[in-house]
Amino acid sequence: MNKLLSNLLLSTILTTLSLLSFSVQAQNTASISGTIKSADGQLLEGVTVSITVLKLVTFTNSRGEYRFKQVPVGRHIISTKYLSLQSQDKEVTVVAGQNIQVDFVMLQTLKQLESVSISSGKVKTLADKKSDYIARMPLKNLENPQVYTVISKELLREQISIDIVNAIQNTPGAVAYNYPAGGVGIAFRGFVSSVNARNGMETAATRSSIDLSNVERIEVLKGPSGTLFGSAVSSFGGVVNLVTKKPFDTASVEVSYTAGSYNLNRLTADVNTPLNKDKTVLFRVNLASNREASFLSYGFNNTYTIAPSLIYKSSDKLTFHFDAEFFNTKNTRRTYNTYTVASGLKTPADLGLDYTTSMFHDDNNAKTSASKYFAQAEYQFSDTWKSTTLFSFVSEDVDYSYQSYANWSSPTRVTRQVGMWGPISNNYINLQENINGKFSTGSIKHNFLGGLNYRYYDGSRRAGGNVVTLDTIDVTTNFAPIRRKAVDAIMPLYTTAIADQQTVSAYASDVVNFTDRLSAMLSLRVDRFERKKVGNTAGFKQTSLSPKLGLVYQLIKDKVSLFGNYMNGFQNLAPVTQPDGSVLVLDPVYAIQYEGGVKAELLDKKLSITASYYNIDIDNATRTEANFTVQDGKQRSKGIDFEVIGNPVRGLSIVAGYAYNDNRIIKSSNAAIEGNKATTSPENVANFWAAYTLQNQLKGLGFGFGANYSDKNFFTADNTFYMPSYTVYSATVFYDQSKWRLGVKLNNLTNKKYWDIGGNSQAPTSVMANLSFRF
Repeated sequence: MNKLLSNLLLSTILTTLSLLSFSVQAQNTASISGTIKSADGQLLEGVTVSITVLKLVTFTNSRGEYRFKQVPVGRHIISTKYLSLQSQDKEVTVVAGQNIQVDFVMLQTLKQLESVSISSGKVKTLADKKSDYIARMPLKNLENPQVYTVISKELLREQISIDIVNAIQNTPGAVAYNYPAGGVGIAFRGFVSSVNARNGMETAATRSSIDLSNVERIEVLKGPSGTLFGSAVSSFGGVVNLVTKKPFDTASVEVSYTAGSYNLNRLTADVNTPLNKDKTVLFRVNLASNREASFLSYGFNNTYTIAPSLIYKSSDKLTFHFDAEFFNTKNTRRTYNTYTVASGLKTPADLGLDYTTSMFHDDNNAKTSASKYFAQAEYQFSDTWKSTTLFSFVSEDVDYSYQSYANWSSPTRVTRQVGMWGPISNNYINLQENINGKFSTGSIKHNFLGGLNYRYYDGSRRAGGNVVTLDTIDVTTNFAPIRRKAVDAIMPLYTTAIADQQTVSAYASDVVNFTDRLSAMLSLRVDRFERKKVGNTAGFKQTSLSPKLGLVYQLIKDKVSLFGNYMNGFQNLAPVTQPDGSVLVLDPVYAIQYEGGVKAELLDKKLSITASYYNIDIDNATRTEANFTVQDGKQRSKGIDFEVIGNPVRGLSIVAGYAYNDNRIIKSSNAAIEGNKATTSPENVANFWAAYTLQNQLKGLGFGFGANYSDKNFFTADNTFYMPSYTVYSATVFYDQSKWRLGVKLNNLTNKKYWDIGGNSQAPTSVMANLSFRF
């Protein structure tokens, strides 16, 4: 009993002394916090802030904020360092018990790269690949075992890019084309993807396409990415993610007008402003109106976009993001060409039709729209843990869509057909919860992500008409273009119901840092997919598992890393009723990728280099044998990716890439095509762009030159018909000042006749001129 009382007394004394010590410490310390901005008021993320004498170091968060706790009383020097901005020191006197506010405005230095620009609250260079969307956690490029490309707004401005097809050419191995039904298809690593992600969430652009006016950057993730993004967003080739412009806390206006060949007239406006004195409510809106004709004898593309966004900083810990996008288009669709083996055709160059002639009048057009709503709530539990809750509703609507088809039976004879689809309404609802945190188990550090996702697809009702045949003509004779009136006279209309779908997903990812150079990424996703019953078609459910493993070893800390990955993608398939009445329940089709390579960030992160080799195997693909469906088809896509991007010397920017892809059918229901090259898979693709801005006399005057090469691309699985290889050159001259910019761009300098992977002829030499004002 006495021993118990002694221990209790000793514990009480120790606790009291501890509390007194803590109280004394609190009375003799204070906290220091502040915000760091650029010269024109943009918030800077990732600034190094230190109190050298005390060996205290921290970094600013996404809101440009930093904080030191329990700083001893006295005088201290606070230092800041960020990229090529001028480092700053400030002396502060710490008074016990106070929270001292020390803000910084970082200025440019003479060494700063001309390409560094201020946008959306952050300073960016072309080589900056930092992203919170690629891995859904803050992870540097050298720490990430996945290959990805970032196309910045600065590069898009330099190239006067106004559409996604031209912009995506800056990705090694990527070739893009417009779908005959609308939207954009992007082929890389042997597979076609759409633009299905927006700020990491699902979007839709398969029928309505997109506008670049609200795009801050384009992120192209290479390889099957089903583990984090699921089958609705990711193709077996990867993911294309659009990062939109965000509000920041200074007033800013930019107005831009672009005019060019084929009656191009494009007007955009970017307006940003705080809505209150405390700058806790920030608003930004991007507007665009685009009108242009076609280089073909018929065709046009008219669009307009409204994209408002708002940030509300409810407290130091809680921030809300709201944004929307309304996109409307009225245009003519690309003609879908098919070629019979008996036609004798090998390439589109064999056709007797003039390169710029359209066989369909532009009153066979389409009218579509997309409405997109997004909301995000970010709550910072502590310096190392946060919750991000996201919601999106995307509606893609087709009022009507006339689509043209040309079936060639010889170089001069073609059967003309038109289909009419619409009205169509597709609605997508996504709700997502992500928990991010950093913690340690002994000496091992963890960067953790855990998430849940609910997706609901409402197909509503779909109407359309069967494709009708109008006539068969000889294109060497005089012929009239097909008019809409003739199509409407024979088009049978119908309405059909589309099955709703829902997917419930859970995923987790842990980047384990064994040392400051060696790390592993361990990820797993489980999807529960359900397609609802519709009409007499039964519904079905399917569960998929998608793992991912990555390893990174930094040979030179923060400069060179070796990486390898095992990645998975999947697609859900509906059961098939066999000829004998039995039902075959199909497993998901899986894509498995193995990849290894090297990444380097050199010259103080002004130059980024990536090189890798990959192998993607597709298993469980379906094929038909004696009219029975068999699930044992196989395909293999392998190749290399190489990319160089950055600003190696002052005033110079370079973007270059090369990709080799060998994509073959290993097993098929048609034995004759086994071993053949897969379609939409050019073997060699290269891209190059370089621009230089004068630094002394005539400062701001710049010149740019680029080239894009694509190997021949098979259009049919029997490898009898292909699109010829091509090299296309472009050049620009511009004069960029702080308040205005003038640029002129020439596309297809050599007037090359070439066709995209969809078989459509591309524009001859054209010119564009752009004038922008900033207020």
